Amino acid sequence: MRSLKQFGADFGWPRIIIFFFLVALFFAAPAVGVRVDASLSDVFNRFGQNAFFVLALVPMIQSGCGLNFGLSLGIIAGLLGATLSVQCGLHGAVGFFGALVLSSPFAIVFGWLYGKLLNKVKGEEMTIAMYVGFASVMFMCIMWLLLPYTAPDMIWGYAGKGLRTTISVENYWFHILNRFGAIRIGPFFSFPTGEILFVIFGAFLMWLFLRTKTGTAMTAVGSNPDYARASGISVDKMRIISVIISTMLGAAGIIVYEQSFGFIQLYGAPLAMPFTAIAAILIGGASVKKASMLNVVVGAFLFQGLLTMTPSVINSWLQTDMSEVVRIVVSNGIIIYALTRKTKVSK
Repeated sequence: MRSLKQFGADFGWPRIIIFFFLVALFFAAPAVGVRVDASLSDVFNRFGQNAFFVLALVPMIQSGCGLNFGLSLGIIAGLLGATLSVQCGLHGAVGFFGALVLSSPFAIVFGWLYGKLLNKVKGEEMTIAMYVGFASVMFMCIMWLLLPYTAPDMIWGYAGKGLRTTISVENYWFHILNRFGAIRIGPFFSFPTGEILFVIFGAFLMWLFLRTKTGTAMTAVGSNPDYARASGISVDKMRIISVIISTMLGAAGIIVYEQSFGFIQLYGAPLAMPFTAIAAILIGGASVKKASMLNVVVGAFLFQGLLTMTPSVINSWLQTDMSEVVRIVVSNGIIIYALTRKTKVSK
């Protein structure tokens, strides 16, 4: 009994409850006509689509900047890289990695400016970050109409200018990662090997970085900025580096998402993405001051598993399409729970 309590305290009872609820959904799925193999395939795919967004939160948490509600800046940088890749007519692996390269300068500049701003408002980072995230998305709603793109696949045909709300990448770099080494079992299950390997590679690089001299200094700044300053570490510099890395990972995340989803979504689409990533990492066991690769993997899998399985099981059980309603309720419910729980802990 004592070991069970210790296990619950170490791993976290909320995560244990969510895990067993997810398992219960998989057991209930066949009874209501939902295929388990297709559902598992969808869960793995959604995990690969969204894990980079969760990973992008780690640097800023470790440096003491808190939860990155301004992740939308990185997503916008990725959208700029993706649209420029399509504008240049890049295809296949060249198009995908070209989008990553083209997004990097935007992510670095956005991250540097964002980091400078957060250094001016220490102690209020998360509040300011939320305003920055929303304002940047709204500003880009105007810019997507004004930027001089000309590719026929992207612009509004009747107007001859301005980008469409949704742009297909099917003829460019659709499933470039998902198809790489994909493992197919039967007609319904497909494991996106390339996408998962890309996520693992990104997490491994982050794990290595946090153990370098710069990464250790960044963690020291987040743990005790006064001690770090006394040790000769530039607190502001470490914070800016963490914001730049977070913004770059956010840019990479949206490109990974697009190659799997098949579309570039502009205008208001990036607004909700930071909130789902934040809920996932909090459910994974992270706090506003500490996060690990385990928190990223566990949180992303549990969160995406619930978002995938709950609507499918309920729709089949009720014999009606309530997928979007259920998805919104589950998603926002988890976000509210995660944020309020961590707020209480932090106090």
